[in-house]
Amino acid sequence: MTEYRNDIELYNGYLAGDAKAYDQLMIRHGDSLTFYLYGYLHDWHAAEDLMIEAFARIMVKRPGIGEGCFKAYLFKTGRNLAYRYYTRKTRVTEFSFDDYYEETEGREMVEEMLLDEERRQILYTCLDRIDPQLREALWLVYFEGLKYAEAASVMGVNTKKVDHLLGRGKQQMRKELEKEGVLGAYA
Repeated sequence: MTEYRNDIELYNGYLAGDAKAYDQLMIRHGDSLTFYLYGYLHDWHAAEDLMIEAFARIMVKRPGIGEGCFKAYLFKTGRNLAYRYYTRKTRVTEFSFDDYYEETEGREMVEEMLLDEERRQILYTCLDRIDPQLREALWLVYFEGLKYAEAASVMGVNTKKVDHLLGRGKQQMRKELEKEGVLGAYA
């Protein structure tokens, strides 16, 4: 088995016929792309489906991707799919205890999960209240670990704009977190 050091080597390995390289790319980026898409859709199942579709599109189309750009290309593909999905679907929010407990099966501390979920909900609530472009910049850089240039590529702006968006986004997030009782948030 060939040892790959980075994403582009994995992608090129896949293009050369190594199916395991495809699996490794999905393992590396599948969860983070799903979380990113969930930030748009607020639907885990749709986010998972679109994550799979984003990978499938790249693997079927086999675009030329430059060194260090695979993750940015993947996230941009996912973002475009999420926008299309969101414009087609009306947003329906349902809650079912049966579904919730089914998803949490196997965990021993439901109370701990509920607390973690409450923290996540506060974060997502605050993120939802800020400007979408600020939210996207924060998500790509701080949650996904993309470099400014990669985030700029995904968002279709320049790196200076990303820096500006991050500064404004952190200020708005701090204000929103304070409204939820989270004091002393770092900005």
